[in-house]
Amino acid sequence: MYRPRIKAKHRPVRLGDRQVRIGGTVPGIESRIPDPDGWVWALLDTLDGTRTVDQVVAELVRRFPGRLAGDVATEVFRDLGVLIRAGYVENAAEAMPAALSARERERYGRSRELFRWMARSGHRTSWDAQLRLRQARVVVIGVGGTGSTAALNLALSGVGELHCVEPDVVELSNLARQILYTERDLGRLKLDAAVRRLRARNSDIRITGEALTVTGPAELLALAVRFDLVVLAADQPAEIRTWTNRACLQTGTAWVHAGYHGPQINYGLYRPGTGPCYECIETAEGQHHAVATPLAPAAGWEEIQAGNAVSAGVSGNLAAHTAMSLITGVPGLPANREHAFNLVTLDGHAVSTLDAPRPDCPACGQQAATG
Repeated sequence: MYRPRIKAKHRPVRLGDRQVRIGGTVPGIESRIPDPDGWVWALLDTLDGTRTVDQVVAELVRRFPGRLAGDVATEVFRDLGVLIRAGYVENAAEAMPAALSARERERYGRSRELFRWMARSGHRTSWDAQLRLRQARVVVIGVGGTGSTAALNLALSGVGELHCVEPDVVELSNLARQILYTERDLGRLKLDAAVRRLRARNSDIRITGEALTVTGPAELLALAVRFDLVVLAADQPAEIRTWTNRACLQTGTAWVHAGYHGPQINYGLYRPGTGPCYECIETAEGQHHAVATPLAPAAGWEEIQAGNAVSAGVSGNLAAHTAMSLITGVPGLPANREHAFNLVTLDGHAVSTLDAPRPDCPACGQQAATG
């Protein structure tokens, strides 16, 4: 049975200028609908979860006696479809998913509420996003500042299988920004401490790890083929993003990366085969900046990584958020994009929004030229 209901967080408000606001006040979710004759308000009022669609039609026929019953039915199905596609409607008669235990439903209840709030169409039940997380296998490469926060968020959120890759030991300088480690871990493998603490935070999921040093594309290919999604939180060797891009292109594995350049957080999310790849964007950006290539910096300057708990935390949070968007479809972030967020100005923007793969891309250019 289907009993349409406007989600509680999206409850409509009647405005004084013959408009109805639905979706709350959050940009990207809120909408304002013209309502000159009260039809929209009446329709939304009937979508309270107590009626089937046929009963909604019957109620609106009663409320609008001047309209033909067939016209009312046509309008209801049309407008209800618009509301469903916009993500404002759920099924009040949905069954509780048997795949989630009572413990899991209690644990992730608040997450469910947020997913319900952000979700658009295409979700079978209000638990759909959580079920997709439960089925997902994710590898986090690099469990330092960014990776610690990303791995913790994914574990807390209920990713079914989480695998951590990190070869380093804990140093004192790590403790100001790497959330999984304490002073007791100094001199010990990060991996051991990370896996232990993640398991302590969520024993209902599978958490594993390996102290692997990535030295070339082969290691990344071996990881990409085993998992549904790759979270790249390492920036060394310098070619590691290119290697990850090509491994994921070959295996069709979705992936995200994140890190920070001082106060600027950089992150990207990719779904191979659905648009430009990481190297498409790098090629475009390289050509864009080639006209203003700076002179070489003066010699003798020491490069020391600049970052703290905030920059590491923001980058890790964004890595986990984009990863979960790719897994669940909520909030349905556009893939195949690079983004930046500035901690100085609190401004965020898309670095590049190519519409299609570049034919001259060294990674997927041949596919773009023949596709």
